Amino acid sequence: MLASCLHGVGDSGSESGSATGTGSVIWITVAYCARDAADAKCGAVRGNSDMASQRGRSTNLQAPYLRRVWLDAERVSDPEAYPFCLPFLRDEFELEFDSAVTIVVGENGTGKSTLLEGIAVLAGYHDSGGGKGYTTVDDTWAMEKTGAELSKALRASWLPKVTNGWFFRAESFFSVARYLDQMAQQYPMGGGPPPDYLSHSHGEGFLRFFEERCRKQGIFIFDEPESALSPSRQIEFLKLLRRMDQSGICQVIMATHSPMLMAYPNARLLRLSKYGLEQVTVRETDHYKVMREFCEDPDGFVQAAIEE
Repeated sequence: MLASCLHGVGDSGSESGSATGTGSVIWITVAYCARDAADAKCGAVRGNSDMASQRGRSTNLQAPYLRRVWLDAERVSDPEAYPFCLPFLRDEFELEFDSAVTIVVGENGTGKSTLLEGIAVLAGYHDSGGGKGYTTVDDTWAMEKTGAELSKALRASWLPKVTNGWFFRAESFFSVARYLDQMAQQYPMGGGPPPDYLSHSHGEGFLRFFEERCRKQGIFIFDEPESALSPSRQIEFLKLLRRMDQSGICQVIMATHSPMLMAYPNARLLRLSKYGLEQVTVRETDHYKVMREFCEDPDGFVQAAIEE
């Protein structure tokens, strides 16, 4: 009850979903933590069919809910400033979502994370990670907030607009997990034990967090989730993707460097480069080609690489 009463306290009401004040965020997070503690207690015994019956479901339509994003040039004040100077934003940028799972790949520095941050802010999340009503760290001191800046110039088409979900970032996961653990211990309003994500290894904590968060209807944005996952844990993450995909109520947008995750069978795989976005197969990606060469001759590959 308290969670539902406090749900709207920190909502700015703006379409871009800008960050809320610290006090509002804290109290919303406390309420959500209590609810999440109760959810976690019974989460292990829920079947896959439970995903379709979670409370808070706001529409009977199936994912994808975000159908298109595009750059509105009239909203760009300085095309030479970052992030608008990124090559893929130079021309008329547009991205359509025709699958429940969209995966973006590309070299470091092409703008994958910036693109995901902008989309996350459009969905009502903080560009440093988290969900609606959550913020991971206090970054008010930051000089540059690229995701928030990009979101101001992005337009979106929804069917319908769904703002439940989560923006997962590897670099802010520890802050999120620690904060949720602390709040659940200080305000045990939901009953049951606190989440205790940090008692596990980094990869196990990641997976447990994913499992508990991704049961509900929403849009879920993953920025390089493989960073804490071993190959066997990546397989477990693929199984989670399948459950989310088959539920029909989850939209996933993910950036990754892992060929294993790129190969998810029902995903639309897009390569981001200075020429923009193009649809590819996993075998066409540089990531797959490099790993194939390594696997064929590990010693020779490494020796050649370090002598270049």
